[in-house]
Amino acid sequence: MPFENILFEIAGGVAAITLNRPDKLNSFTTAMHVELREALQRVRGDAAVRALLITGAGRGFCAGQDLSERVMSGGGGELDVGATLEQNYNPLVRGLRALPIPVLCAVNGVAAGAGCNFALACDIVIAARSARFIEVFSRIGLIPDAGGTYLLPRLIGTARAVGMALTAEAVSAEQAEAWGLIWKCVDDGELMPQARNLAATLAAGATRGFALTKQALYASSGNSIEQQLALEARLQREAAQTADFREGVQAFLEKRTARFSGK
Repeated sequence: MPFENILFEIAGGVAAITLNRPDKLNSFTTAMHVELREALQRVRGDAAVRALLITGAGRGFCAGQDLSERVMSGGGGELDVGATLEQNYNPLVRGLRALPIPVLCAVNGVAAGAGCNFALACDIVIAARSARFIEVFSRIGLIPDAGGTYLLPRLIGTARAVGMALTAEAVSAEQAEAWGLIWKCVDDGELMPQARNLAATLAAGATRGFALTKQALYASSGNSIEQQLALEARLQREAAQTADFREGVQAFLEKRTARFSGK
């Protein structure tokens, strides 16, 4: 299918998705969700893709749901926002978290509402110094969705999560980095060069090991220490059977750079 609301490309083992409604601050529509699901399906189906980079076009990353869209206006009847979440946002967040490759998000401007939580659902978030993160839901009487109530307390603790959710105050990229909400804040002009460089580095890495690392880290919050130790043993056994592990050890012994294949 042709894409009209996103840009999508694959090069050098890196898939890149750019939200592309800059005149609307890349706010989500049903059509954009359809295209994002298709793009993620292509990423999952292409063995050559070993990292995913997501960003936004123009001066913002994503302003959340486009409230002018007919489905959000209710069309004269009752509005079922829960159905919108079940049909669009929940599959998007699940799809991101389930990808067995590193998912890097480069936040180039405001990330608000579902746009904020979409970014936070990625594995690594780099933000331009001018970027802001805003949980705007309380301004219109809603709760944080798109995984926000799950992600925020785990990233920054309950006190800060509640503060962001209830006040809808903007959090600067520098503050987000200091809190641990994101991985790194960089100067605006350095955002995409650093993001692309990191995506390429991850794509050249031991991506089977990355997938197992993600699985272990994301499972930890729901496990006891005994359960987590058992999971580590199981996943480490699997990691040690990969070609990348053998290559990594051989490269270490030979004092050379490892050439990982993602297998």
